[in-house]
Amino acid sequence: MENTLSPFRGIKSDIQGRLACYKEDWINGFKNGVAILTPAISIFFASALPAIAFGELLNKKTGGKVNSVQTFCSAAICGLIHTILGGQPLLIQGVAEPTVLMYTFLYNFSKGKDDLKPLFMPWIGVCVWTALLLLLLAIFNACTLIDLFTRIAEELIEMLIAVLFIQEAIKGIISEFHVPKGKDDPNNKAYQSEWLYSNGVLAILFSLGLIYTAFKTRKARSWWYGPGWMRNFIANFGVPMLVVVWAGLSYAVPSKVPSGVPRRLFSPHPWHSGESWTIATEMGEVPTKYIFGAFIPGLMMAILFFFEHNVASKMAQQKDFNLKNPSAYHYDIFLLAFMTLLCGLLGLPPSYALLPHSPMHTKSLAVLKRQLIRRKMVESAKESIHKHASNIEIYGNMQAVFLEMDRTKSTHRVVKELENLKDVVMKGISDGNATFDPEKHIENYLPVRVNEQRLSNLLQSLLLAASVFAMPALKRIPSSLLWGYIAYMAIDSLPGNQFWERLRLLLVSKSRFYKVLEQKHASFVETVPYIYILGFTLFQLVYLLICYGMTWIPLVGIIFPLPFVLLIIIRHLILPKFFEPRYLHELDAHEYEEVLGASRRSIHGVSFSFREGVISQYNDNEEETEEEFTDFELLDELTTNRGEVIKIRTMSFHSERWTPNGACQSTLPRPMSMRHDKHFKVQVHPGDIV
Repeated sequence: MENTLSPFRGIKSDIQGRLACYKEDWINGFKNGVAILTPAISIFFASALPAIAFGELLNKKTGGKVNSVQTFCSAAICGLIHTILGGQPLLIQGVAEPTVLMYTFLYNFSKGKDDLKPLFMPWIGVCVWTALLLLLLAIFNACTLIDLFTRIAEELIEMLIAVLFIQEAIKGIISEFHVPKGKDDPNNKAYQSEWLYSNGVLAILFSLGLIYTAFKTRKARSWWYGPGWMRNFIANFGVPMLVVVWAGLSYAVPSKVPSGVPRRLFSPHPWHSGESWTIATEMGEVPTKYIFGAFIPGLMMAILFFFEHNVASKMAQQKDFNLKNPSAYHYDIFLLAFMTLLCGLLGLPPSYALLPHSPMHTKSLAVLKRQLIRRKMVESAKESIHKHASNIEIYGNMQAVFLEMDRTKSTHRVVKELENLKDVVMKGISDGNATFDPEKHIENYLPVRVNEQRLSNLLQSLLLAASVFAMPALKRIPSSLLWGYIAYMAIDSLPGNQFWERLRLLLVSKSRFYKVLEQKHASFVETVPYIYILGFTLFQLVYLLICYGMTWIPLVGIIFPLPFVLLIIIRHLILPKFFEPRYLHELDAHEYEEVLGASRRSIHGVSFSFREGVISQYNDNEEETEEEFTDFELLDELTTNRGEVIKIRTMSFHSERWTPNGACQSTLPRPMSMRHDKHFKVQVHPGDIV
């Protein structure tokens, strides 16, 4: 309350903090030389493909009023403004899924109003209301309340968007079997029934092909084959390359096939982007009742932008990234208000900080001689354990190695960065039981360093601006690749969403539950009774179905963000009455925590002699091996698809015995989810365990 009664307090503090390091932000970028091009180009491609997809989707949903030119211009303009004037330069600006949904609802509403339909673009200046509300939120320090938006609301929004986009992809594929609206030309051979069927079959082939190959390249860094630089290149640029490859394959059809098969994307002219750029002059023609009526969708957009922008900002500045420069939540929302206003006046869909692009950008700037330092620290820890050193001596020796090799001038900073590792070491060796595993824990708790600068964001924004002139190339891309890419984005957003993971968990057969424990799994599986997991997941599922049902009602669909605001009240006032606080905290935790699979834990519990023996044969080629195992591969393992850093929780386990009849109730520990459910029995047969 004190913060809200002190207007501009947060903005002023943010500006002072960021001004102190503004010059350094630019110097750090130029210090990298040409190396800065890798993260810049990687983020450019990650931003460009969604801009094309959302632009094409907006073109179809708004009757051609908004298209890819506007989405590219919006991302480029907002990116340049935020890079130069913004507080946190790591945030990547762009048009996102909620904007597409809101524009769709607004256009569908305006179509039914004769006096509003021709003024849709001026009326979409609803962004003026959104900007005003964001300005008030920034002035009165509303960012201090962002922690009230817990994981439950965040994951429900992401799941709803994923469901709606999969729905759009399916609708798009079905439309490939029909004549496009307004293009029913009987003389066009491509619209004859046999060719429509061929077009639909090709659409299924191309869309599923893109989805399958995109997911394969997504994990290229963990491939066993090929040098590290090649695997990194494929992981960074695989999806855009695949779009080009599949677009090329679309031309490998027989010459007798009509030119409209397969169907291709609309190609807007760079200088003819709908009715944009001059709509501010027409805003006065919008009837007064619609101007004030636009407050409701403006409020909904403000809620969405405020929430999504802050979540992306929070994830780009996670504690585990060890950013040394201060955050600027209040000031960035203040700037977002002006960028939203500018986009509204120019007729562009507004941009804001994107997920997972923003944390992905931070991740791409991670710098650390990680493997060399890790190996030396592991050697130091093993030697100390062998000499029966105390906990503090083990940690002290590892810290000395880190200081020596990292050559950091600030000892205080290193001490702060290694706090989590220190906690694990101090708690991990007690009563003669060594539960601290140097190989595992040093890997998980070794700090990440990030090159904080503004140049990479500036370069990717300039590339987006230059891409506007490449719009004619869109007509060479089959529209089926758009539907495939939209489905890929939706599916790719699910891993790391604990709501999705709990839904999958509920479908696991009780007799095969032990297989979940053999792999890395969310910590709540072992800390929360099964009945609570079931109840919490069913509540989320019912709430999701209600929100999804709202999107099918034309007028009600505009206020689809409102249930997520109500969810804050439900989460903090109602759910605690049905769930024990400790279980609710586990199920709705701010951080993503995992537990290593039980089989892995048993391996980590044995002596290191076997693993050292296996590894020793590669020691002759040690330097080469270090080069192949890159920081990016490690960061991929330690973060979810949306860029959230995974915490590794250490658990204590007790093995169970085989029964006299040769079966085993479980050679793995039964999680608390099972222990609290007397009806939950696990039957494991000898043939199931290797």
